[in-house]
Amino acid sequence: MNAYDRLMARLKRHTPLLRLINRYLKAGVQIDNRKAPTPEGVPQGGPLSPVLANVVLDELDWELERRHLRFARYADDCQIYVGSRRAGERVMVSLTRFIEDSLRLTVNTRKSAVDRPWKRSFLGFTLSRKGQRLNVADRAITKLKTQIRTLSRRTRGHSLPRVIADLKETLLGWKAYFDAAEVLSPLRDLDKWIRRRMRSYVWKQWGRRGYRELRKRGVSVKLAWNTAKSAHGPWRLSHSPALRQALSARLFRSYGLPELAVR
Repeated sequence: MNAYDRLMARLKRHTPLLRLINRYLKAGVQIDNRKAPTPEGVPQGGPLSPVLANVVLDELDWELERRHLRFARYADDCQIYVGSRRAGERVMVSLTRFIEDSLRLTVNTRKSAVDRPWKRSFLGFTLSRKGQRLNVADRAITKLKTQIRTLSRRTRGHSLPRVIADLKETLLGWKAYFDAAEVLSPLRDLDKWIRRRMRSYVWKQWGRRGYRELRKRGVSVKLAWNTAKSAHGPWRLSHSPALRQALSARLFRSYGLPELAVR
């Protein structure tokens, strides 16, 4: 019996659930203005994959509990915590055998490893080096920066309030998800990076008006002149005293820019 047969055998015990899943799988997908059938597979990004993973992998949970192992699992993403690398390697070998032989599933060796907790991420989080506090994984921060770069491209031509309004929904959603993070220093650095991104955006928009705009915002003649005539690009100048004064953190707050490190 392969993994698919095992899944269907378990689902047949719950007839209403099986009918619901069958209707979902055959509902079709919308491509432009045309509805296309889905004769096989699970629609990408849908909620069904985690459900089916839980149906299959609850046997893995039972096995881990039987072995008195500490673990965390969401759908097919699982971490198991042991006291040493040697124990981790032993558990990895035995559980790989259990998953492949008993559950008829294939373990993704590229994504599986025995390592320190702070070197592995789980659902966007990782642990601090002492293993006592939750931290946002570097990959999650990198992904957010990519989204921010897209929303704040200097070629968009929108006003600063409009750009911040576009960013707000993304940042608030991200903050709500990662609110459990206990290590705040990476989030403070991220807040600073976002403000620099905004200053860079505005400075590029000002163009030749840079000197006048700085003076209107209280920057001294000498500092405004030196900044406006600088050969440095927008990103370098976004950290300059003149732009930090003219486009302060307080100004961004007044426009509604969320601060990710604020609790």
